[in-house]
Amino acid sequence: MLKVGVVGLGRMGGIHLRNYTEMPGVEVVGVVDPVEQARKAAEERFGIPAFATLDELLALKPVAVSVCVPTFLHHEAGMRLLENGVNIVIEKPLASTSAEGEALVAMARDKGAALMVGHVERFNPAVERLKSLLGDDLISVNIERVSPYPVRIQDVGVIKDLGSHDLDLLRYLTGSDFADLHAVASATFGEHEDSAVITAKMESGVLAQITTNWVTPYRVRKITAACKSRFIVADLIAQSVTEYSPFSEEHKNYSVREWPVIARETIKEELTQFLKAVTEHTPTPITGEDGLEVLKAFDRIFAGLK
Repeated sequence: MLKVGVVGLGRMGGIHLRNYTEMPGVEVVGVVDPVEQARKAAEERFGIPAFATLDELLALKPVAVSVCVPTFLHHEAGMRLLENGVNIVIEKPLASTSAEGEALVAMARDKGAALMVGHVERFNPAVERLKSLLGDDLISVNIERVSPYPVRIQDVGVIKDLGSHDLDLLRYLTGSDFADLHAVASATFGEHEDSAVITAKMESGVLAQITTNWVTPYRVRKITAACKSRFIVADLIAQSVTEYSPFSEEHKNYSVREWPVIARETIKEELTQFLKAVTEHTPTPITGEDGLEVLKAFDRIFAGLK
C-alpha cells in the first residue's frame, strides 16, 4: 500500500482526499488541518486520522502528500515535506512568489523528491484532444475563463487563481514560452483584481489572449484555436471538442466535426498520474519547473500593471 496524506481540508483538499480513498493500493495515513471542525468531518466520513500539525503526519512517514493549503502557505508546507524527502503535488499556483517557487524546485531536486504542480486542466480530456489536433500551423489561441465572485478566495486575485490555469495551458498547447506578455486588470468587488485580459505572443510566434474574471453570473471555460487548416473549439466544462474546416467556396459552407471525448474527473487523473510517477520514479507530468514558469509570468504581468 502506498502511504499518502493531504495537507489542507478546504474544497480542493476534500476532493484530493476523496479520490485517494477511492484508489486501489493507496492508504491515506492521515490528513492535516488547523480547524478542528474540518478534522472531525474527515475522521467521521473517511475514518482517517486527522492532525492539527504537519509533524504528526510526517511521523507516519507518508510517501506522497497533496498540499492544498492557501497559496501563501505553499512554500512553508512544501519545504517542510520536501526536506523530509516526501513527494508532493501542490495545488496551483506553485507558490506566492517566484523566489519561493525556486526554493521549492531546488529543494525537490536536492532531495530527489517528486514535485508536481496541480495545473489540473492539462488532464481535462477536451484539452488533451485539442492538443492532439494542433500542428505546426497554429495561429492563435484564445481562452475564456469566467465565474461568479468566489467568497472562498481571499488571498489572491483572479490572475493568480483562474489565470494560472491558462498561462500554463498556453505553454502546454503551444510548446513554447512567452516572448511578449501584457495585461490590463481592474478590481471592482474586492482588494485584488477581479477582471483581467492577458495578451501574449509566444516565442513560436503564436498569438494568445486570456479573458478571465469573477464578475460573470455563470461559469465559462472555453478555448478556441485558429489554425491555417482548421478552427477548433474546446469546451472544458462540457468536455467537448468541435473542429471547423476552412470555408468551402464550392459548397459555400464550413464542415463541422465533433471529436469524441471520454469524460472523466480531472483531479482523479491528475492524482493517478502523480502517484504513477512516484512509484515508477519517472518525471511528473507537470513539473516544478512548469509551475515556476507560471510564477515568472505573474512577475511580468504585475510589473506591467504597476
